[in-house]
Amino acid sequence: MTASPRLRVLMLLENNSFPQDRRVSAEASALTQAGHHVTVIAPALSGQRWRDDEDGITTYRYPAPLSVNGILGFAWEYAYSLAASFALSIWVFISEGFDVVHSHNPPDLFVFIAAFYKVFGVRFVFDHHDLSPEMFYARLGGRRPRAIDRLVHRVLVSLEKLSCRVADHVIATNESNAAVEALRGRVPRERITVVRNGPNLNVIRPVDPDTELRRKRKTIIGYIGVMGVQDGVDYLLRALKHLTRDLGRTDFYCVLVGDGDAMPGLKPLAGELELQDFVWFTGPLANDQWLPYLCAADICVEPGPSNPYNDRCTVLKIMEYMALSKPIVAFDLPEHRFTARDAACYVQPNDEREFARALARVMDDRERREMMGAFGRRRVESTLAWPHSVPSLLRAYRGLLTDKAAVQWTAKL
Repeated sequence: MTASPRLRVLMLLENNSFPQDRRVSAEASALTQAGHHVTVIAPALSGQRWRDDEDGITTYRYPAPLSVNGILGFAWEYAYSLAASFALSIWVFISEGFDVVHSHNPPDLFVFIAAFYKVFGVRFVFDHHDLSPEMFYARLGGRRPRAIDRLVHRVLVSLEKLSCRVADHVIATNESNAAVEALRGRVPRERITVVRNGPNLNVIRPVDPDTELRRKRKTIIGYIGVMGVQDGVDYLLRALKHLTRDLGRTDFYCVLVGDGDAMPGLKPLAGELELQDFVWFTGPLANDQWLPYLCAADICVEPGPSNPYNDRCTVLKIMEYMALSKPIVAFDLPEHRFTARDAACYVQPNDEREFARALARVMDDRERREMMGAFGRRRVESTLAWPHSVPSLLRAYRGLLTDKAAVQWTAKL
């Protein structure tokens, strides 16, 4: 039986909409089912209402800022979003009230909103999705940092440290990030809880494969996810060129689902590499649209290159591939190996030719593909699916409840 509401939680989200952000949606649902009341503030997608109530979660939305490239563009986006989020938070605080500000990064700017409400006794949970300083350098794409880049990096480090130190509790996505929070952020380990990403097996589930895609070639290669500079889709395209030119393989077709700020350069790159007949960029799709494509794939790929950011990332798409019993080819990064284990074929980091050779080996070994896929599905079911992370999230909130009760008891003395 669901307990009566115990904490009123305000979640702040900027870099995605809600409920489209799968991690934030899963956390909000888990807290709601545990008896807490959750309100989310996030940017709106086209057609979304400014306020709605669904599955016990209240969502307030503000118009998304115009997309502008460059450092000034990010500064405008984050300043606008911070102001919009703060304005809506005041409305929520006056009309409903809340006990906890639970912010999701990037950016790490919500610490200023949380610090304001701490004056009123509101607790602050910093949900540390991404290492923003490392992500910023990764997005340079290997370009040598300029003076302005180094300045931005220092600012991002300072904001991350401030968020960690102001937070009453820090949530990390994996042990690699928790180590950064403890060392760089100087957060006591008892104030850090690891809540790993994990697929929802009620949503990410096998469906009938798309028959038209299956007819394209003997082997279908699948990719889903964000296509930013740091995500390495350009590495994948160059690996596919090696597959055709150096290995003489023309028996494959690669479907790439998603979008991102690297997309304007990816399609021209595919043209330059003469891959028009071998790749298909679908653009962003809803779950019911992309699942048939991924279920049609024989092999799935994670081409993110090794760098200080990717080496510490737990990539949700890897677990979604595993949930669909798909074998994976990926660069050999620490968190990839921890997540996938024997479900993946690992490649020397950033070696595009070896990535192509690994693809060819897995393409030609159906028995190995089946073993890798079966192992991945078992590991998701037994260890990695989202329900295995929920107890950690609720344990962190039980600590907040204890702290809140202690503060209230002291106030009565």
